Amino acid sequence: MKKLQNCLYITKDGAYLHKELETLVIEQRIDGKKKKLMQLPIHSIGHIFCFGNVMVSPQVMGFCGENGTGLSFFNMFGRFQARVVGKQTGNVLLRRAQYNATDNQSVVIARSIIASKIRSSKSVLMRHARNHGETGEIKKVVGRHKQIIEELKVQTNLERIRGLEGEAASHYFSVFNNLITVKKTDFKLNGRTRRPPKDPVNAMLSFLYSVLGNEVSSALQGVGLDPQVGFLHQERPGRDSLAQDLLEEFRAYIVDRLVLTLINRQQVKIKDFDYDVLGGVVMKDATRKLLLQAYQAKKQEVIEHKFLSEKVEIGLLPHIQAMLLARYIRGDLAQYPPFYID
Repeated sequence: MKKLQNCLYITKDGAYLHKELETLVIEQRIDGKKKKLMQLPIHSIGHIFCFGNVMVSPQVMGFCGENGTGLSFFNMFGRFQARVVGKQTGNVLLRRAQYNATDNQSVVIARSIIASKIRSSKSVLMRHARNHGETGEIKKVVGRHKQIIEELKVQTNLERIRGLEGEAASHYFSVFNNLITVKKTDFKLNGRTRRPPKDPVNAMLSFLYSVLGNEVSSALQGVGLDPQVGFLHQERPGRDSLAQDLLEEFRAYIVDRLVLTLINRQQVKIKDFDYDVLGGVVMKDATRKLLLQAYQAKKQEVIEHKFLSEKVEIGLLPHIQAMLLARYIRGDLAQYPPFYID
């Protein structure tokens, strides 16, 4: 099993990342002079995330490509821009089986993934109800989620499965503000808005979805699957459709709960965000750093994986699910066991 590797997040505008012998060095020009911000062993890093105006030397790019170290670039909103990819690895027979499965098994896999997503979303709502009391709105959404899960069991039309997923998501986010218990006027989800996000809640959700999505993509490549060929999300140039498929299993449990925790514990405040000329919300550098630190800490938490019956770090979940999906596609498992939390 792939070990839980450390991630390096670079959020300093104007930072420069380069290689010195077997170390990574991050520098920034301050008042016309270069200042070394950090130096660390290069082999201790599993993935590098660069946000905003960050420059990376060709030597670092080459090292990442050769050694399978993820190197991803995002804009200031956290929107994915590019990723350095090395030579293709993995079993060509597995990828052929994957392409064949997209033609013959998309319904079965998509149905499992969406059912698990809805179960985890329902769990987030029920957890809030246990701690703070159930409202009529939440009760209604939980009830509809249970109905949709039952409908999915017999659904054989992929478009209908996508429709049910969209309906479940719409119901879930319609009561998301009920889960925010403090500073409700400052933090309010005004529907899901992405490019750009129109409120701080959307900004945090989209930012962390993007980061986690790229970790999922790297995990899929690590087991030899093609992250661009999925079962649920339609294929299009530049989209890692399979990574977006697998991401659905983790959205509510990892990202949504983390964002709600940061808001309700007042670890983030409205002053931590700015607005651009188009009305989009931009997180300040310190805010991005806070989110990434909280996210990295979340990945270290240990839970019991239902299918494996083993205790694992949350950060390993993308790698575990990628491995299980590969085993299913190869025919080693009778069905794909998606990740979910009740």
